[in-house]
Amino acid sequence: MALFLDEFAKTLAPGDHAVMVLDGAGWHGSSQLKVPDNITLVPLPPYSPECNLVERIWLYLREKFLSLQVWADHDAIMQACCDAWNALAEDIGRIKSLAFYPWIKKVIS
Repeated sequence: MALFLDEFAKTLAPGDHAVMVLDGAGWHGSSQLKVPDNITLVPLPPYSPECNLVERIWLYLREKFLSLQVWADHDAIMQACCDAWNALAEDIGRIKSLAFYPWIKKVIS
């Protein structure tokens, strides 16, 4: 996480500041994590899937592409995951319908 934050911070223009919303993964909130000065981390409240857009995307991928199947081997699992992700990436309207909550519209307006 520290490496990611350091590399991401370097991509920001001088004077820019990024705010990252994070879920409750342990590495997101380590007390030893050094956050660059041009990034602010905002943790989601616990038990708030309605705020975590990635959860809705994963639910869609599981329901539409990845549930109730048995794959022959690791390569088949990886291929199924790649196929699911690529299908989602090509469907911009679906991504918006899953992740563009009304509260987000208010925040960016």
